[in-house]
Amino acid sequence: MTRNDVDVLIAGGGFAGLTLAVALRQGLGPSFSVAVADPALGRSHNGDERASAIVAAARRLFDTLGVWDRVAEEAQPILDMAVTDSRLDDAVRPVFLTFAGEIEPGEPFAHMIENRHLVAALAEKAREAGVILRAAAAGEIRHDGNRVAVDLGDAGKFAARLLVAADGARSSIRANAGIATHGWDYGQSAIVINVGHERDHQGRAEEHFLPAGPFAILPLKGRRSSIVWTETTREAERIVALPDDDFHVELEQRFKLHLGEINVIGARRVHPLGFFVARSFVAERIALIGDAAHVIHPIAGQGLNMGLKDVAALAEVIVDAVRLGLDPGAATALERYQRWRRFDTMAMGLATDGLNRLFSNRSDVLRLARDVGLGLVDRVPNLKHLFIREAAGLLGEVPKLLRGELL
Repeated sequence: MTRNDVDVLIAGGGFAGLTLAVALRQGLGPSFSVAVADPALGRSHNGDERASAIVAAARRLFDTLGVWDRVAEEAQPILDMAVTDSRLDDAVRPVFLTFAGEIEPGEPFAHMIENRHLVAALAEKAREAGVILRAAAAGEIRHDGNRVAVDLGDAGKFAARLLVAADGARSSIRANAGIATHGWDYGQSAIVINVGHERDHQGRAEEHFLPAGPFAILPLKGRRSSIVWTETTREAERIVALPDDDFHVELEQRFKLHLGEINVIGARRVHPLGFFVARSFVAERIALIGDAAHVIHPIAGQGLNMGLKDVAALAEVIVDAVRLGLDPGAATALERYQRWRRFDTMAMGLATDGLNRLFSNRSDVLRLARDVGLGLVDRVPNLKHLFIREAAGLLGEVPKLLRGELL
């Protein structure tokens, strides 16, 4: 079988993999060959009801790549956010912290969008850019001189100067490269569902901190919201197994009736929660991005956006190297990417871990302390502005694409 030689092969056709492919083709042109391999590329995503929060920096990235205008009508801006802290049976949930939803005039700090719309737009943009798409999983991997050879089964054999692992938390490429991970399981799971409701949410997101963990209500287009509901793993499994009427009672107890009657749309999904970071984001001619490199608690809604920051940083590193006539898979280029992203990832991961431990408990002393802290942030405009910019992905060493600049 003839071997296909490309500059970069990306294993994983989700947000991270497709975004990186588009960024590289736009940055380096048709002479730079990029391929994406993922069995999911051959499947329809129409039944996928999952949704994601796209922060302002990530939206700037998609806008710069010419993707956002294709999905903007499907995206719901988050215009306001309220944070509460209470017990499950409290009649009133006092609001301790609110965020206005704009980081700049006319620019919300985040949007909610269903995954299927954004993945479809990215795949279409990748095809238009000349990215080679293969509906196949990466099989046997071996190093062959200045390339990594990868067997894609019936889709053929590929050899790339750089192999990028965007193949998720259980990355086979990371395992093949012998890269260990450090982290722990929280003993918590997230119940993820979409709901419809009688009243309009007005673009308002809510984060209710309950003793078992956060209960987030995130606005979708129309009178719909996405729910990310954290419980202990045992309790989450019990709740999702309930009959519809009993499940509705549990949901309504947490959601309340401020948006009128609610109804579940589609399937109930449960995701175990943990924190892990790969001990290295790079190996010989291999780079890890997204969930292959790190998984964090969803308490701050930063997991996907951290992956897109990986993408923007790696794309910038590769484009800079190639324009200087250097090998994109060389150790010097990959080490620059690792220095850029690993410390920031660890800092964000530990911050979300600390928040989860602070809020997912039943201690009245800690509850008082955190409520005082939330109230303080709410009353100091400069501190609140700093929090908003951090949540929007605009603090620290921000890659060009996340600033809305072309590579």
